[in-house]
Amino acid sequence: MQNFIHPTAKIGPNTAFGANCYIDANVTIGADCQIGHGVIIHPDTTIGSGVRIDDHTVIGKRPMKAAASAITKEETLPGCTIADRCIVGTLVVIYRGCTIASNVLVADLASVRENVQIGEYTIVGRGVTVENKVTIGKRCKLETEAYITALSEIGDYCFIAPEVTFTNDNFLARTKDRFKYHKGVTMKKGARIGANVTVLPGIIIDEDALVAAGSVVTRNVPARKIVLGSPARVWRDVPPEQLLENQ
Repeated sequence: MQNFIHPTAKIGPNTAFGANCYIDANVTIGADCQIGHGVIIHPDTTIGSGVRIDDHTVIGKRPMKAAASAITKEETLPGCTIADRCIVGTLVVIYRGCTIASNVLVADLASVRENVQIGEYTIVGRGVTVENKVTIGKRCKLETEAYITALSEIGDYCFIAPEVTFTNDNFLARTKDRFKYHKGVTMKKGARIGANVTVLPGIIIDEDALVAAGSVVTRNVPARKIVLGSPARVWRDVPPEQLLENQ
């Protein structure tokens, strides 16, 4: 029931630990943090002040590379950084090389891979997976069990409903040509996606566009338009009262 804190770790005042925590070399944790039971924080991680990390979460995990991996590379990654006043739930895994800005919530069972950046006040919901080489802007909402594939870009103020799936491989793991064309999904500022939507590789969802629930997006979505169906087609304009500028 004892904690291990490496001699090189730096712990701020009024930071409290539960039982069975493991804090590795060169970790920095700011003041007034709450670290739950069984938390593991890997080397070189930097955590700001006022951060809450719940039970059995792993911060700064090294990535794994399969022999046939198309995107993950052997590389030297900086330590994970989590800024002030973030909340990280139970059984979350956040990888080395990830940067999380202030006031972000990462809910229970979520996974955030390496080379990911998340902007301030964004919510990463329960069970969400954010793969590697993804950028997420500020004040976004990624709801339960959304899947954000590698090489995607999500702008500020975007909304992604539960069970949304992004894709990045039009070749479905066949032929060597697939390595040339891997590309994730791009969401521009204020774009929104409804529940159970699938978005094909390389698609751009433009500013303030809306994808209706259950759609399959096979072509770019114009700004301020609602698309729906399988394949998704333009239905009508986004109502003015829903536009980001009018919030």
